[in-house]
Amino acid sequence: MKCVIIDDEPLAVDLIKEFVSKVESLELINTFNNAIDAIAMINTSNVDLIFLDIEMPHFSGIDFLKAIDKKPLVIFTTAYSNYAVEGFDLGAVDYLVKPIPFNRFLKSVMRAQQLFLSNKTIPNTSIATATVPDNEPDFMFVRSEYENVKINFADILFIEGLKDYVKIYTSDNKYTLTLTSLIKLENTLSSKGFARIHRSYIINIKYVKSIQKNKVLIADKRIPISESYKNAFFEKINL
Repeated sequence: MKCVIIDDEPLAVDLIKEFVSKVESLELINTFNNAIDAIAMINTSNVDLIFLDIEMPHFSGIDFLKAIDKKPLVIFTTAYSNYAVEGFDLGAVDYLVKPIPFNRFLKSVMRAQQLFLSNKTIPNTSIATATVPDNEPDFMFVRSEYENVKINFADILFIEGLKDYVKIYTSDNKYTLTLTSLIKLENTLSSKGFARIHRSYIINIKYVKSIQKNKVLIADKRIPISESYKNAFFEKINL
């Protein structure tokens, strides 16, 4: 994979260059100390992977991703863990918090290489999102009162378990009460951007506004993260 490093910290650039040199599948073709200078090169060259810092003066890594036409695979490298959810929403392959250990770097590169070799990136739409088979539905029907209600996965904010029932809260500020279990819904939704964070809650990761200690904020609701689900959830969002 042809890769580029964009970071305003010389020491961080040197470290990633050293890591790249140890991985045979990576070919470093350029480095930049600001994102603006990298735009033209990314738009006109064949770049497969970018190691991208987020916090940079005047023009952030987020601004950079919105400005480029081509969308290579991206691994975020930053000193600030509070951008993890936003990085996930942007489709980043991984999110590395400085100082970066080599084994963690290598794990990210292997993940990127899997995506690269299996041609699962979608050009000009998302950075590193697996393609979804045409016949895989993006909705489900649930029984509520006397009818079967269609619910689009993209509209679900979070799901709350209530003994034998669950409440499915959606982005239109409504909820649907249905007789089912969180375990059944977890099996359906785990591969679609959802995460179980508590014995009583499944959340849609794209709607997470912030993570504070052992809670996530979705809309105006603070939802607890239990210790038994915490590690798996943080691993899923690369935090």
